[in-house]
Amino acid sequence: MTDIPTDATETTSLRNKMIDQLRDEGWITSPEVEAVMRKVPRERFTPPGTALADVYNPWDAVVTQTNEHGVHTSSVSAPQVQAFMLEQAQVRPGMKVLEIGSGGMNAAYLSELVGPTGTVVTVDISSEITETAARLLAENGYENVRVVTADAAEPIPGVGVADVILVTVGAWDIPPAWTYQLHPQGRLVVPLRARGLTRSISFVMQGDHLESTSAKQCGFVAMQGSTEHHEQLLLVAGTEEIALRFDDGLPIEPSQLDNAVKTERIEQWSGVTLGRREPFGSLQLHLAITVPGFCTMTVDQDLDSGIVVPNRHGFSLAAVDGDSFAYLVFRPAGDDDVEYGVHALGNHAQQLADTLIATLHDWDAHHRGDSTPIFRVYAAGTPDDQVVGDRVVDKVHSRISLSWPAA
Repeated sequence: MTDIPTDATETTSLRNKMIDQLRDEGWITSPEVEAVMRKVPRERFTPPGTALADVYNPWDAVVTQTNEHGVHTSSVSAPQVQAFMLEQAQVRPGMKVLEIGSGGMNAAYLSELVGPTGTVVTVDISSEITETAARLLAENGYENVRVVTADAAEPIPGVGVADVILVTVGAWDIPPAWTYQLHPQGRLVVPLRARGLTRSISFVMQGDHLESTSAKQCGFVAMQGSTEHHEQLLLVAGTEEIALRFDDGLPIEPSQLDNAVKTERIEQWSGVTLGRREPFGSLQLHLAITVPGFCTMTVDQDLDSGIVVPNRHGFSLAAVDGDSFAYLVFRPAGDDDVEYGVHALGNHAQQLADTLIATLHDWDAHHRGDSTPIFRVYAAGTPDDQVVGDRVVDKVHSRISLSWPAA
């Protein structure tokens, strides 16, 4: 068991304080999700010795498994993320739920939501994870949860058709098994990565494809098994520190960038400002939809030579166009605002900078705030004229389109 105080009222108090905060900030919106998150003791599903301050931190996950390279491969998701994904799933009593990515904590929530007439199947590719999940669920009385060790990219025997499929690992693709095992009026909730950005998306079937009903910014450990996918890394020639990361669409001729860092860096400011606490996820998605060579940039801080000067070494929104690349920057603009701008390098740096500045203005005029694009998932091989969307990303099993709702 986790470090539980002798006085159990302390853990109850911490749990209720956390739930109050999530409810007051709008992450919990239904009485059903609020009730189950108050009821289930989170400390019973985290590793022994985990500090209660970490267990009941609303924003942070608790890591439960790390591989030999130090990469986190399993965790108990942050309460905030669990809350909004449960809200997206809209689980009701009597439903059949398939959870992909196990651990026990979320399955306990799902068990409470479906009640005694419903069923929950939770699946993980790691036998170590499923053994722990099965033990924790049994110890805490959740006998109606079936725990399975399998690669969830394939149909899970004995599940049949699920009313809700809730994926709690980061997915790059939508395997056919998930739509095959989803009830026609069911709901698939999945942290889906497209163009390097991850969103927890609630999908419903619309004819021949899945269509999103909501999307929330999030981060998850990556799915393992037959559908796992790794970013493609382009190290900019002439440097040892600049890496451009592509989830898809690696430039056909990356050697065109070889001399980009030998040119003068252009700095251009947009006049577009954003409050420090204002949502900016729609800006990321607008660039992903609009800019063909969209990618992200990281800089090795230990090798930083000053060729580029991002605000954050670990993550910058970026783009490549032929022999030039650019990245977004920001600077203070008053007490609580920042202004966005662009740094660009290469023979056509000015042209690329102008493109990104125009994209910032377009976002500012039409899509800033909480607006969310529509994600659609079609089967791989669907002809272009049957795919609706402004940006189409081809994966192994699916074609995923992104577009802004019609005005």
